[in-house]
Amino acid sequence: MDSAEYERKIAARFATFDQDGSGYIDREDFSTAAKAVLAEFGTTARSDKGQAVFAGAEAFWQGMAGIADVDGDQRVSREEFITGAAKRLRDNPQRFAEIARPFLRAVIAVADEDGAGATPAAAARVLRVLGTAPDLAAQVSAALDPDGDGRLAEDDVLTAFAAYCGVEAPDA
Repeated sequence: MDSAEYERKIAARFATFDQDGSGYIDREDFSTAAKAVLAEFGTTARSDKGQAVFAGAEAFWQGMAGIADVDGDQRVSREEFITGAAKRLRDNPQRFAEIARPFLRAVIAVADEDGAGATPAAAARVLRVLGTAPDLAAQVSAALDPDGDGRLAEDDVLTAFAAYCGVEAPDA
């Protein structure tokens, strides 16, 4: 993949994080994502699971700001994301996934409605509420269950997230 295509795909990733379409990624975008997931699964913000989602979203925001907010204005511009985050993503996508681990772990717990582990169908709901097209959400969520047992493993979700953010899967 050439550099121009890579940057185009990273710009698309930026749009995913910019939940409110403001042109910046900021703390509010992560809060919006947390609220959307909790609402989708009928989980209250004050519950233990709700608090874990918000704490994970905050940790994710802090991690992203730490690697991409070059000017320190508490928001990540498209340019900062492309030049700052993209380089780090390319260099070490797994590290970027690690800053998302607390949020992803908490979201998986919310999506685990029966206590036996989150399902691909629940993952599709999460993806849709975060702005993924329904047909793509179904396709991606099915791929999150590589062993076909109907339950998602945290490490599989993290690996997929790293691939998505690092653009290892060109059409993800």
